[in-house]
Amino acid sequence: MDDFALRQELLDLFCQLAYQEGDFLLSSGQKSSYYINSKPVTLHPQGAVAVGQLLLRQLPEEVQAVAGLTLGADPIVTAVSVVSAYEERPISALIVRKEAKGHGTQAYIEGPTLPQGAKVVVLEDVVTTGQSAMKAVERLRAVGYEVNQVMALVDRLQGGAEFYQSMGLKFDALFTIQDVQQRYQQRGNGQ
Repeated sequence: MDDFALRQELLDLFCQLAYQEGDFLLSSGQKSSYYINSKPVTLHPQGAVAVGQLLLRQLPEEVQAVAGLTLGADPIVTAVSVVSAYEERPISALIVRKEAKGHGTQAYIEGPTLPQGAKVVVLEDVVTTGQSAMKAVERLRAVGYEVNQVMALVDRLQGGAEFYQSMGLKFDALFTIQDVQQRYQQRGNGQ
């Protein structure tokens, strides 16, 4: 399937399974008239494949791993890593904990250990202010990985892109909230 068809399939899944209108409190503390729960999409078989393929195709060639803050990024980094194996371009998946592991190594990062300076891209499901993915960036840099880019599934257009730019990070999103809302209305409110 070409990128356009994959994007349309994924956008339709977001409209059917992830996007809701109402009154919501976001993890950033902001109130919103809509909410996007990406997990029903990223854990859906076709959604996971589309996410993995589309993000893999946008990753720079030199990237050795993708990483993200648990829980929203877990299925995303896994999808990219699995698809990368099938595409014969193996990329490791790393999961960054919100709190250090309470036992054993007490690590923040789960996954294979990479060499110092390994190039890692942080993946995020939905970006609002950018703070969640920035925690992952900081923890990955603290162990010696090179992180210069954040990629998201959906940008809510509420300052995240500008925040990443101010931090010297490249930022890309598959969709903006406007893309999702426009398709949602075209489909007759997610039908």
